[in-house]
Amino acid sequence: MRTQRIMAAAAATALAAGLAACSSGESDDGTVTVNWWTWDERQAASYEACVPGFEDAHPGVEVEISQYAVDDYFTKLTAGFVAGTAPDAFQNSVPLLGAYAGQGQIMALDDLIAESDYDLSVFDVGVDSWQYTDGKQYGIPLDWAGAAVYFNQAKVEEAGLTAEQVRTMTWNPEDGGTFDDVVSRLTVDENGVRGDEPGFDPENVAVYGIGSLASGDFNGQTSWNPFVSTLGWRLGGDAAAWPERLPYDDPEFAQTLDYVRGLADRGLMPGFGQFTVSGIEQIGSGSVAMIQGGTWDAATVTQIPDVPVGIAPTVEGPEGRMMISNSNANNIFAGTAHPDETWDWVSWMGTVDCQSAAGVEGTFLPSISEALQATVDAQAEQGIDLSSFVQALDDGELYPAPPTVNGQEVVDTIQPMFEAYFTGERDDDVFAEMAAASEDILAP
Repeated sequence: MRTQRIMAAAAATALAAGLAACSSGESDDGTVTVNWWTWDERQAASYEACVPGFEDAHPGVEVEISQYAVDDYFTKLTAGFVAGTAPDAFQNSVPLLGAYAGQGQIMALDDLIAESDYDLSVFDVGVDSWQYTDGKQYGIPLDWAGAAVYFNQAKVEEAGLTAEQVRTMTWNPEDGGTFDDVVSRLTVDENGVRGDEPGFDPENVAVYGIGSLASGDFNGQTSWNPFVSTLGWRLGGDAAAWPERLPYDDPEFAQTLDYVRGLADRGLMPGFGQFTVSGIEQIGSGSVAMIQGGTWDAATVTQIPDVPVGIAPTVEGPEGRMMISNSNANNIFAGTAHPDETWDWVSWMGTVDCQSAAGVEGTFLPSISEALQATVDAQAEQGIDLSSFVQALDDGELYPAPPTVNGQEVVDTIQPMFEAYFTGERDDDVFAEMAAASEDILAP
């Protein structure tokens, strides 16, 4: 879930004029229209499946779904807050909870939950992430996301490896475990020499074993995080929510990132910024044999023409598998003219039936395990194995991305430091500086 892009978009200057009114309206015949926004075109299409049943059950209420590209989405949303024309309800990302709740732009939902006897326990992931510092619930989970390894099955076979070896990769920061062995074997230089063979040329690589695991993203969700998290490291340290510092100065963090950066130095993965196309395009073109991507990539990467792609869990480290997970949720605009009808739609979206119907195409992972299983079963019929995602949830291999105050300032400050590290402009000393900077930003 692409926090860095979302946060950057949210910081854009609000549109001062020209934005059509988007809050709910009432027609001459008394019909109420509830407007719901998302940045994800796939979820926009998927949740259309829930609209007919909702409208049948709620005569006189219609739902209008709008989707905007992420680069425009939060700019339009901010402008709507200012003008009082924001949508009645909208998909939001955890890093923006602090800003929107703190500014009073979104509603606390506790009273609506109590009045309707809505049961939050139906969700298996995401509820706690949407509680603000006042202890109130501001979001109803829509989905969850983590990381996965996607591998070109043909290249794995050509290397003399098996899919099972990829799915059971182990890792440690000392020698890289079997992950290092697999990546080395999958890497091929322009002379056909593999990364684990004598004479391999790291300066002239035809196929990298894995796409870049370097990232400027402050939480490293689809890059370095699934590695360092297997050592017990957590983005918020001991704080599951609203941390006052981010422990980038932990010695195990430095050791892990040194290992990750070293993969590029050894020619086993592309350098930071070397490729400008997506990881999906890289695996499709054959320039990399594996990528570590988001769970949201599954439906796309497994449909690359003539490139059979398998799905594997992230690496197993010294303390097992573990990765950061974020959960998007529905928020309700504090200025909505029709809070009851909007709550009816939001709570409808948070049901097993709706999330099962919307999730059938596999474009997102529902927050309700029963609906998630329906998604997995539907995708299995199409030959796509998403079972590792259910296993990650069932085995407790996820920890939630902690909501933070001043999230945009964290991104703006930390990202350049990560980029400087992965380009070689800075060394390990940057991590203590990053931790100190985070403490300055997050301290109450």
